[in-house]
Amino acid sequence: DKSHNITYNGPLCFFHLSYFFSLKVFNSTTAELLSHHQVEIKQSFPKEGWVEEDPKEILQSVYECMERTCEKLTQLNIDISNIKAIGVTNQRETTLVWDKETGEPLYNAIVWLDLRTQSTVERLINKTPGRNKNHLKHKTGLPISTYFSAVKLRWLMDNVNEVHEAIVSHRAMFGTIDSWLIWCLTGGKSGGVHCTDVTNASRTMLFNIHTMDWDPELCKYFGIPMEILPRVRSSSEIYGLMKSGALSGIPISGCLGDQSAALVGQMCFQDGQAKNTYGTGCFLLRNTGAKPVMSDHGLLTTVAYKLGRDKPACYALEGSVAIAGAVVRWLQDNLGIIGSSEELEKLAASVGTSYGCYFVPAFSGLYAPYWEPSARGIICGLTQFTNKSHLAFAALEAVCFQTREILDAMNQDSGIPLTQLQVDGGMTSNRLLMQLQADILCIPVVKPSMPETTALGAAMAAGAAEGVSVWSLSPEDLSEVTSEKFEPQINPEESEFRYARWKKAVQKSMNWETTEPVGETSIFSSVPLGFYIMGSMLMLIGAKYIAGQFLIFTF
Repeated sequence: DKSHNITYNGPLCFFHLSYFFSLKVFNSTTAELLSHHQVEIKQSFPKEGWVEEDPKEILQSVYECMERTCEKLTQLNIDISNIKAIGVTNQRETTLVWDKETGEPLYNAIVWLDLRTQSTVERLINKTPGRNKNHLKHKTGLPISTYFSAVKLRWLMDNVNEVHEAIVSHRAMFGTIDSWLIWCLTGGKSGGVHCTDVTNASRTMLFNIHTMDWDPELCKYFGIPMEILPRVRSSSEIYGLMKSGALSGIPISGCLGDQSAALVGQMCFQDGQAKNTYGTGCFLLRNTGAKPVMSDHGLLTTVAYKLGRDKPACYALEGSVAIAGAVVRWLQDNLGIIGSSEELEKLAASVGTSYGCYFVPAFSGLYAPYWEPSARGIICGLTQFTNKSHLAFAALEAVCFQTREILDAMNQDSGIPLTQLQVDGGMTSNRLLMQLQADILCIPVVKPSMPETTALGAAMAAGAAEGVSVWSLSPEDLSEVTSEKFEPQINPEESEFRYARWKKAVQKSMNWETTEPVGETSIFSSVPLGFYIMGSMLMLIGAKYIAGQFLIFTF
């Protein structure tokens, strides 16, 4: 899942967890990435459409990375006694329930992309007036979808006896990965702090984004007892202290969902600023300021961040694409036409065109702006001339076209078109993809030289917390980040023609599945999605004065 942060008197460490749990070390003055370490995390696919992670393995990976981090700090001549705080960032919707008396998880964590709840979602939508999937949007900013935590929690309550029994006997605790890690690290069954932040809470469908708290009516709608929910806190404050290990006594002081952390790491603090993260999926967030903006074009309204107990919450419009980097793994593992993600770029560049081939990777239906679970992946426009290189190019174009769709929706909702797009995430190392994105959007694409903005954002939140204060978020104090800009290189007419053909292909993918049997909903049992998921990260935020500069250590 996604991340955990620590702040100290020098380096800040950030551990990033999900298929990989990785360590990042930053300089707190320059935001330079100094070092990193990572541990592989396994995902399991017990049935088609099901994606799970082991909460105990996640926790163990945190401790392992902490040990390796302390070793590397020593090698860098950094005294770990100078560590001042910890922060967390995570996949926002990944859901788990554990027993507060034994400290044991009652089931594996259900990952955000998991599709097992499709029948639950259909049942919920069927009981709304007019079968309206946006029935709860006025409170949550979200459509009723398999994506969000409430339906995953409802499934656990209905299908896992241990969860049901723990709730009846008042032993159950619910949380996303941030809640699990903070509870465990602050003492677990011996007084651990059960909390989450506003960004993670806003992705559950149980949280009212206007009152900024759990909503009794929403909990009643899903049949979820409020006593199992974590306390909602800001994204930047001291939640509790580490209770064991080399970092015992260090405060945990930052918590952000992964996409919010990336927004902060990209320093999108002004209304209208936006970023797009390319991971397993694509996530485009646009800061809308202190008031939530409801979308009329299929986007989500979410909490962007709340950087302090007494600070105002900021909101964002979000476009979520389910399959981006996951399509690379599909081409590699299922079709075998490439051996690595680097090979995909070379293969696509060898032809420089899809030759009229269009690929809609709707493996799990379509997310924004359609929210259409009946869609399925299609490849169309094939001729005898089409080969694997054209398919590779079409796969990269598919990522760009999906981003174009959510960017268009965002421009329509805001009324002010973006003039450039800030990007981050694993796929941004693919230069051909970045150039294609600029061509298809017809605006420049700006990639930071240090793409680990999710880790950076979590470090910033933890370091800025009251009582820690080793990282200033004042605009005049923020480090200038160097970046590379990709300018559009094709004429707008060609871009519009290709986009129109893509839209036609999307329509062909619609209404493919009229029912949702569990055994036919996805390819996830054979695709290791975590390859691109930025997983749980544990960040050590340090502030030791070395060579006239503070360092930030992030994991």
